[in-house]
Amino acid sequence: MTAMTEQDRRQLLDAEIAGVFPDTRGRFGPFGGRYIPETLIPAIERLEAGLRAHLGTADFERELADELRSWVGRPTALTHARRLGARWGAEVWLKREDLAHTGAHKINNAIGQALLAKRLGARRVVAETGAGQHGVASAAACARVGLPCTVYMGALDMERQAPNVGRMRLLGAQVVPVTEGDRTLRAAVDEALRDWVADPLGTYYLLGSAIGPHPYPYLVRQLQTIIGREARAQMLAAAGGLPDALIACVGGGSNSIGLFHPFLADAAVEIIGIEAGGHGRALGEHSATLALGRPGILQGAYSMLLQDPDGQIQETHSISAGLDYPGVGPEHALLQAVGRVRYEVASDDEALAAVKECCENEGILPALESAHALAGARRWAAAHPGKRILIGLSGRGDKDMPTLQRTLIADIEAGRA
Repeated sequence: MTAMTEQDRRQLLDAEIAGVFPDTRGRFGPFGGRYIPETLIPAIERLEAGLRAHLGTADFERELADELRSWVGRPTALTHARRLGARWGAEVWLKREDLAHTGAHKINNAIGQALLAKRLGARRVVAETGAGQHGVASAAACARVGLPCTVYMGALDMERQAPNVGRMRLLGAQVVPVTEGDRTLRAAVDEALRDWVADPLGTYYLLGSAIGPHPYPYLVRQLQTIIGREARAQMLAAAGGLPDALIACVGGGSNSIGLFHPFLADAAVEIIGIEAGGHGRALGEHSATLALGRPGILQGAYSMLLQDPDGQIQETHSISAGLDYPGVGPEHALLQAVGRVRYEVASDDEALAAVKECCENEGILPALESAHALAGARRWAAAHPGKRILIGLSGRGDKDMPTLQRTLIADIEAGRA
């Protein structure tokens, strides 16, 4: 990718705010596109046609809105985190996706795509999952609409997210362990794609994040912007104004793009994404794709990636399974390139400390993914005393209890925390 001038950045940002992207090629500026096997072209074209035929129509939107209200439990709450605010010297608000059905933002996208799959005549659904929340959401959504569901999950993630594996199976999904590759989210996506290639018309691939070939980044973003639309209206009603800073965690990027997108035109709102800093800055020690990666092609799209000098995708690390991915959605890559969103990192230790602080001061157990956003917000508050912060709490931490038992809770029991 060639270097951008300031004029290039301004033009691309104006186009993004105006809704020009993705363009007819599925591009967000230089990022995105469609890099897929020829056997998947009919399925992708069918999905794109179905999206144009249904998404945004009064009939589909009415059905989706009813499911979001009566089944998902929307709107989710906006919580004034007064005790965290007092500790940080800031006015802190939390957008509570942890209160959505199945425990995270993933259900917004899952039920929307499941309804679309049903309308497209799919016979079965396949999905991938890292932290397990998308797998649980997909299993629940497929049960709701009456479609069989197969979920691919890395063997390593199955070990550290065992509660969610059980939930998926209870909801009727077949959970397939992936023992090849890095045994995390990237490997699970690869296996789901292989399954889809074997039956591209009878199978619907319910992709869980704002990644992959066009039209998935657009579709997932559209289904997740309910978060930002609600949050913006709630902030105006409850706080009397917009936040000074808007902060969310970023892995593939679905919760964050859903929160960020409705605020992009609000120039006074600083927007910050927090990636997984792991335990170091060398390749293999983190999952900070935007902060430390380079552009390339992965799983159907051109975006920022973690790769070696020869272009080989590298294994990643994060204490949070949902952020443990070497790529990121192409729209995030554009937002970084034009300077509208700043991307920073929070380490494993910072995330664990944020879990403890949020639990003890607000009575809320956040997901380890969300804890990265809390850690980044704490840091921002220290540099901007007295300001108003809105944090996307993407999910709840019940799923992380095996990891927390080995770390935070073990330290508490030993008197080290």
